[in-house]
Amino acid sequence: MTEKLVIIGNGMAPGRMLEHLFEQAPGRYAVTIFNAEPRVNYDRIMLSPVLSGEKSYEEIVIHGDRWYVDNAVTLYKGHRIIAIDPVAKTVTSDHGVTEGYDRLVIATGSVPFIIPVPGNDLPGVLTYRDLDDVHAMLLAAQSRAKAVVIGGGLLGLEAAAGLNARGMDVTVLHVMPTLMERQLDPAAGYLLQKAVEERGIKVITKANTQAIIGDRRVEGVALADGSVVPASLVVMAVGIRPNAALARDAGLAVNRGIVVDDAMRTSDPDILAIGECAEVGGQVYGLVAPLYEMARVAASRLAGDDTAAFVHADTPTKLKVTGIDLFSLGDFADGDDRQEIVLRDASAGVYKRLVLKDNRIIGTVLYGETADGAWFNDLKKKQTDISEMRDTLIFGQAYQGGAPLDPMAAVAALPDDAEICGCNGVCKGKITGAIAGKGLTSLDDVRAHTKASASCGSCTGLVEQLMVLTLGDSYNPAAVQPMCSCTSLGHDDVRRLIKAKGLKTIPAVMQELEWKTSCGCAKCRPALNYYLVCDWPDEYADDYQSRFVNERVHANIQKDGTYSVVPRMWGGMTSARELRAIADVVDKFAIPAVKVTGGQRIDMLGIRKEDLPAVWADLGSAGFVSGHAYAKGLRTVKTCVGSDWCRFGTQDSTGLGIRIEKFMWGSWTPAKVKMAVSGCPRNCAEATCKDVGVICVDSGFEIHFAGAAGLDIKGTEVLGLVRTEDEALEVIVALTQMYREQARYHERIYKWAKRVGIAEIKRQTLDDRERRRGYFDRFVFSQRFAQVDPWSERASGKDKHEFKPMATVGYAAAAE
Repeated sequence: MTEKLVIIGNGMAPGRMLEHLFEQAPGRYAVTIFNAEPRVNYDRIMLSPVLSGEKSYEEIVIHGDRWYVDNAVTLYKGHRIIAIDPVAKTVTSDHGVTEGYDRLVIATGSVPFIIPVPGNDLPGVLTYRDLDDVHAMLLAAQSRAKAVVIGGGLLGLEAAAGLNARGMDVTVLHVMPTLMERQLDPAAGYLLQKAVEERGIKVITKANTQAIIGDRRVEGVALADGSVVPASLVVMAVGIRPNAALARDAGLAVNRGIVVDDAMRTSDPDILAIGECAEVGGQVYGLVAPLYEMARVAASRLAGDDTAAFVHADTPTKLKVTGIDLFSLGDFADGDDRQEIVLRDASAGVYKRLVLKDNRIIGTVLYGETADGAWFNDLKKKQTDISEMRDTLIFGQAYQGGAPLDPMAAVAALPDDAEICGCNGVCKGKITGAIAGKGLTSLDDVRAHTKASASCGSCTGLVEQLMVLTLGDSYNPAAVQPMCSCTSLGHDDVRRLIKAKGLKTIPAVMQELEWKTSCGCAKCRPALNYYLVCDWPDEYADDYQSRFVNERVHANIQKDGTYSVVPRMWGGMTSARELRAIADVVDKFAIPAVKVTGGQRIDMLGIRKEDLPAVWADLGSAGFVSGHAYAKGLRTVKTCVGSDWCRFGTQDSTGLGIRIEKFMWGSWTPAKVKMAVSGCPRNCAEATCKDVGVICVDSGFEIHFAGAAGLDIKGTEVLGLVRTEDEALEVIVALTQMYREQARYHERIYKWAKRVGIAEIKRQTLDDRERRRGYFDRFVFSQRFAQVDPWSERASGKDKHEFKPMATVGYAAAAE
């Protein structure tokens, strides 16, 4: 009989536990998860790269919605459990859902520590624990103002680096004399501070925060020495505490965390606890490796293995800041019974220290050169006697024997049980065995089958060396990456073959290109739909079901399930009549929020899905069309007032912006496109950070492209100078069409330009007039079919089923 397994929390530990459980005991449990966050499981280790702009949220998702469906897991998103009844064996969420269980796993994680100083609750004070915190910091970073990060540990430094990468003026305040003092000795802490300061981040150590000051929001941080550090954003990253309140209220044994034995059982044998909320053997953990070990033990116990037990092991510390290589492991405190071996290379910025006791490694600190971290970790784990290699030990594995070996020989010499991926506890033998046994040929394959390098990524180099060692010359790290697991073809090959074979439907593409699945997936279907729309605008019928929800309903879904609507305002211009029409719509539909956007438009937020067609009908009557704020297409053409009003304006920037927008709106592109036209080099429309921008000068129009001002920050490249508006329009349209025809789905213009080359784009769209005209004419042709207002169509009844609820079902009825 199937047992009911309820999990409170949907972080990395319970996600890994379920992976193990489904392998060991498929079908044994009916699984229900309550997640306080309104989303699926994601890799929290990679929040720092999301903050810095190196990754997107989509890239750090571990289990997407499909995974829960495929494994018959019921996931309640945005449901915080408020009560556990161990007698009735039920849990209850803040939305009123009560669920019974046979076995319960508590994985509530941790809560950030807020230092008890005046002003700690002011607007602008944030913590750094989850994706919502990252989103809040990204919004704050748009101001490019001053930020203070309180705490110079792992999280604090990663937050500081991310905010710095976003253009903020960042100061780190740390109460101790050196950074990361729990993981680093003072010498390594000095080098780390030097590297952080070289990035433009100010560091103040021995900084005792007395108060956070400000009237209605944060204005600065006051220190004990009387100084004040100005700030409009304060991030507290001073530590975490196990989130054990729910377990305590349920009567479970709680100390610092929820007390569990080595089988991860709480004081109630039917309730387990794993992750940062659990206390095992008197210790609580915050690094991922021990959390994954808890997950493995819990899964084995749930599957019926009574021998699985948690064993403490020291876990290496690594800093996830690009360009700073740091490795710390074990105990490196001074002591009379200990010896140390130290290597310093000041010119290379390298510091290595090994702490020995009885000729065995008990602690390691590596800064600047960390490749031997896995080897030192293996020696420490196995308590290897290092007497015979003591003289060369500090130089690393490659130098054992007195002379440097080929790096591949050093990797080959590692034993099969040597740990390669500390985050996921993956040893060399598992990786090489999977490569050979399952025919793995790419890094993504290895990550999918073994989890090695799938978390923080710091072991990627070692994993790739193992791939070279196992596969030899057949491993090519630069090989084409498939679009998805449904095909072995990359985006470029698929685009080429669609044209070469004349494929004009998604089923035709999948059949002729030998797709491995019957109907594709959420990665390939939207991409194929776009490629076909672009290549056959007069023949291909846009596949409604192959678009994401925002593009299906032509509005942006919000966190509460309502939508936002943004009407198009040509070049940012509007009128009293249009503003009255918007005000009437807001009043009529009781729209709760209205916001002026950075793209010079008005956003109405909180609209119910079923009201969208009526909202669009009223806006359409006032002359509005969709602003495509949800689309992979042209969104805005931002303008300044130009020569019409500005004393410095050299050209009619507003008129040109309106002309471009009216010419190009409605066209689908691989990713969103934002444009701007500035009337003079003062650049008030911020044209030099857009996908395409125009700077008006006395002699004509300087065309820019490949900028970014979102997750990535990048100035534009100069395409060239043209003399007339007509020529400017033709070049911009040709550039956009070249991008439409050549880019990969989801690839922004700046990424496409880097891959294709600025010189080649300039040659084809500026220098080669015949080719430029060809791009222009193909764009014009496609607009005959694309420039249809989707709001008007749906206000007239198209896709009306999308906007009508199938049924209204209460919890009681749903339970039946």
